[in-house]
Amino acid sequence: MTVTKIKNMEEFATVSGLSRPTVSKFFNDPQSVRPSTRTRIEEALERFDYRPNIYAINQNRQLTKTIGIVVPYLADPFFAEIARNLETRCIEEGYSPSLFSSHGRQEQENDILETLRSMKPAGVLMAPLGRISDKGLVERFCNDVPTVLFDSKVEGVGHVFIGSDNMQFTSMMVEYLNRTGDAPCFFEMKTPANPNARKRRQAYIQAMERLGHQPKFVQVDGTGWEFEEIGHRGAMEAITHDAFETSTVLCSNDRLAIGFLAACYQKGVRVGLKKNCHLRVAGHDDHPFSKFTCPSLTTVAQDYSAIAEKSVRRLFELIAGESDAAPSADTLFEGKLVMRDSA
Repeated sequence: MTVTKIKNMEEFATVSGLSRPTVSKFFNDPQSVRPSTRTRIEEALERFDYRPNIYAINQNRQLTKTIGIVVPYLADPFFAEIARNLETRCIEEGYSPSLFSSHGRQEQENDILETLRSMKPAGVLMAPLGRISDKGLVERFCNDVPTVLFDSKVEGVGHVFIGSDNMQFTSMMVEYLNRTGDAPCFFEMKTPANPNARKRRQAYIQAMERLGHQPKFVQVDGTGWEFEEIGHRGAMEAITHDAFETSTVLCSNDRLAIGFLAACYQKGVRVGLKKNCHLRVAGHDDHPFSKFTCPSLTTVAQDYSAIAEKSVRRLFELIAGESDAAPSADTLFEGKLVMRDSA
């Protein structure tokens, strides 16, 4: 008789017809589940070729049921939304999420990691600051605590990363804007806070050159995470000095674009596709407020739920010691074009 090989606890739970938390509870303490449930699991163990990583389970008994969630700036609705998705999934799996924000500061991020160490979490889901993170400290933490990085990477830290394919969706947006009007210029911060901005800039350059256009930039001053204010102030100055060589503007992110649209309104610059409009404007991320701007903002939607789901799944694999993937393996999700009135 052929015995089906089971790779991990999640797969075993599926074929057993039970939830993963119930199966995990059994392997931690068989007496902690009902006799009928214990019998089902024991029968499934006879039918399927699966033995849990007992060493990892014994280690995890010393840990809490806490999952740390670390984001760079909780006031950003993008991170608020993805944190909500992560919290929901952790709770569904029987864990207690604890949410932290580093507020865009390396010292705060470092303090959070030290706090998490003292809490002995089962695992951590972390969106690091990226370029300004303490690379050595983050790497040591990831080596000591089961950790999945999401949204942005710390370059050189070889650990599990789940995020969006910035190169793919920026290229897609550039191609769309070129098909439907003037080639876009790129509106960005001179010193971007989010490391994804650099990937988007590179993708813009590559897409423009591939399509036979010269990349054009409008860079604005400003540091930190107050993107709407930076975008508004920079756009006011750029419009005053007629800095745009094209009638299409692609913003590095939706929050900059929201500030840009406010400046256009104040300056009497009409945005959209109608004959009396002066500019087309697009962004990235599908910010929760982007559908409510005036005009509504054309953008690229990131798959919040898919990123959260995959991040949580990979973390639980690390916690259980079941992951066969190389530590440096990345999972990137493609974006979806969202066409609205601004472009």
